[in-house]
Amino acid sequence: MLSLEQLAALLEEHRQAPAVPVREFSLGGETFAFNSSPAIMGVVNLSPDSWYRESVCLTAERAIARGLVLRAQGARIVDVGAESTLAQAARLDSSAQEGRLLPVVRGLAAAGVLVSVETYQAEVARGCLEAGAKVINLTGTQDAPEIFRLAAEHSAAVILCHVQGRNPREVGDFDASGDVIERMREYFGRLSETAERQGVERILLDPGLGFYYRNLRDSAARVRHQMTTFLNTFRLRTLGFPVCHALPHAFEYFGEEVRCAEPFFAVLAALGKTDLFRTHEVPRVRAVLETLRMF
Repeated sequence: MLSLEQLAALLEEHRQAPAVPVREFSLGGETFAFNSSPAIMGVVNLSPDSWYRESVCLTAERAIARGLVLRAQGARIVDVGAESTLAQAARLDSSAQEGRLLPVVRGLAAAGVLVSVETYQAEVARGCLEAGAKVINLTGTQDAPEIFRLAAEHSAAVILCHVQGRNPREVGDFDASGDVIERMREYFGRLSETAERQGVERILLDPGLGFYYRNLRDSAARVRHQMTTFLNTFRLRTLGFPVCHALPHAFEYFGEEVRCAEPFFAVLAALGKTDLFRTHEVPRVRAVLETLRMF
């Protein structure tokens, strides 16, 4: 059981880290003051393989409508993905992904919504940036240098995801031994340096808690890793960049109340000083964050 004593010990061990400021920036005319006000990113899934049914939109019209609703509910950014990261999900080539993504990106951008696109392919990133996307949610390293160059050309932000593999579809086991946060710091340090050399100025870090590693399919091991990472998030801020978290589901524990899982994890993520909350449950997470601000 998580206790106040554990939280106090964690803070005492890393006393200086919580006070380190992170980089703030503007996107599409909107300022993100992460050091004083965390933000929410809503989710639109264009793949029928995505298991979170409330977020799945199978036409561009429905996806645009959902994006507008998410913005009205409090999402500062809307993240759109064409390919599910589930192990059994169908894989799409870049042409098929663009066919799903571009009409949605254009429609949302035209309506003034800040759009993030989840991809690990340079060709997809190029098309979406030209269509008006302001963020690339980079879920792999295989095309990273080219994607960094494209993002810099479009003054876009890049979310660097921690992926043990070329992309989330090509991962094996996750090394959960020892100090995972310190290894993430080293990973993000190298990748962010590469991004900055290519001219990227707007960078966020994502520990990648939603990816499906074989050895973390055991629910207890996965949830323990997720909870530990949330509470230790503030240690990654010492790199100087805001941290984005994709809130997980833990459906083995929440069962029929699975839609309550992301708000629960949002509490742990907020305690760990998360800056951007990626969620399917925007109004619920917004309510959690607004309540926590009462202290």
